[in-house]
Amino acid sequence: VQLVESGGGLVQPMGSLRLSCAASGFTFSNYVMYWYRQTPGKEREQVAEITSTGSRTNYADSVKGRFTISRDNDKNTVYLQMNSLKPEDSAVYYCSTVMGWSLTRYWGQGTQVTVSS
Repeated sequence: VQLVESGGGLVQPMGSLRLSCAASGFTFSNYVMYWYRQTPGKEREQVAEITSTGSRTNYADSVKGRFTISRDNDKNTVYLQMNSLKPEDSAVYYCSTVMGWSLTRYWGQGTQVTVSS
């Protein structure tokens, strides 16, 4: 299982970024995908999730109405469109999935998002 995030960077408040996560090593279209974020000294926080077909999504209250998770099962990629960014959205963003009877969670290496003027 390999998850590779990209698209992070420095953006001004109220700006936008789109994160991508390229997946390989498993049948991507069979699995729920997640985006998490983490800041130093805090626990990793789930930001969004999307079902295997993309038919349902769920968001943390802190990002509802601003972030959109989507996926392209032909490209084995999950996206996180982030609009109206705030300084408190600054974090390392990770994509993740869970598989197997043991519910093993897999993580990418993360991509840094910094929202600052």
